[in-house]
Amino acid sequence: MVSSTGIWLRSEAAPNEQRTPLVPGDAAKLLAEGIPVTVEESAHRAFPIDDYAAAGCRVVPADTWPDAPPTEVVLGLKEPSSASVPLTHRHVFFGHAYKGQEGGPALLRRFALGGGTLLDLEYLTDEAGRRVVAFGFWAGYVGAALAVLHHRGRLTAPLRSLTRPELDAELRAEQGAARALVIGALGRSGRGACEALAVAGVPTTRWDVEETRDLDRAALLDHDLLVNTVFAVEPGTPFLTTADLERDDRTLTVVSDVTCDVTSACNRLPVYDRVTDWAEPVRRLHPGPPRLDLIAVDNLPSLLPRESSTAFSAGLLPHLSALPHGGAIWSRCAEHFHHARPAAEK
Repeated sequence: MVSSTGIWLRSEAAPNEQRTPLVPGDAAKLLAEGIPVTVEESAHRAFPIDDYAAAGCRVVPADTWPDAPPTEVVLGLKEPSSASVPLTHRHVFFGHAYKGQEGGPALLRRFALGGGTLLDLEYLTDEAGRRVVAFGFWAGYVGAALAVLHHRGRLTAPLRSLTRPELDAELRAEQGAARALVIGALGRSGRGACEALAVAGVPTTRWDVEETRDLDRAALLDHDLLVNTVFAVEPGTPFLTTADLERDDRTLTVVSDVTCDVTSACNRLPVYDRVTDWAEPVRRLHPGPPRLDLIAVDNLPSLLPRESSTAFSAGLLPHLSALPHGGAIWSRCAEHFHHARPAAEK
C-alpha cells in the first residue's frame, strides 16, 4: 500500500554541504515500504542523483520543494534556501532555533507565516530525552583531526572533503609530543574525537560532567590541544575566558570547538564571536606568546560526507518509516516547535 505521505529530499543551500540525511540504499527501503521518495538534483551531494533514480526515486530539479504537495515531508539538513518563502510544509532538518541562536527567530517567523511545522532533528529524542540520531561522532572525529593537523603544521586551506582512509593516512603520517584534552568525552562527538586522536597517536585526557563540575582551569590550560564536544542546554562555567588567552604560562595553543554554539547563551567558549569556514578554517585568538588558534567549522561531518551520511541515514531510517503514522518521537519534536514558535510571533 502506498502511503499518502511522501518524503521530499531537497538540495542543500549551505556552502560546502555535501552530506545528506537519506542515502540511496535507504531511500530504496522506504520505497519498498510504500513510502514515496522524491529527490532534488544537487551539484554538491556526495551521492549522485543517478543512484537515487536507480533506487526508484522520483527526481526533480533543485529547490523546487516550495511547490511540493502539502502531504510531502520536506527533508534536509540545514535551513532551506529561498529565505523569503514562508514555510508551509512539515520540514525535517536541524533548525538551530530554540536556544537563542542568531537567525532562529527569523526561521521561526517563516513557519509562522506559512503555517508549517519544524520537526527539528536535534530534538528527535527517546523517552529519556536522548537524541536517537546525530552526526556527532563524525563531527568530533573531524574536529579533533583538524586540530592535530594544524598543530603539526599540516592543515591546508581551503578544506576539501575526503574519505576516512585518506584522512587517517594524514593523521598517521607524522607523530608528535602534543597532549590533547577532550571535554564531553563520553558523548557521541567526544567518542569520535578520542578515536581520531588515537589514530593520530596523541595522548588524550578525557573529561565529562564529573570532571567539569568543578573546573580545574590550570589542568585544562596545561594541554596543547582542546577539543570541545559538549552539547550544553543551559549556561554554565566557561571552559575558556578572555583572561585565559592572556596567560603566558598557558600550554594550550589550539582549540577545536566542535559544538560551535557561538551565538547561544549556552556557549562554553565565549572567547570568539563567529565560526570559521572551509576557506579559512583557523582563526588566531591571541598572537602570543604563546599563540592560541581556533578551529570552529560548523559543518565538520561534511568533510567526510559519505561516511557521515551513511551512518546518519541508517539511524534515521526507522523513524522516517514511522513518520507517515506519527508516533511519540515525532510528537515530541512537534511539541518543541510549538513551544518555541510563539516567541517569534511577538
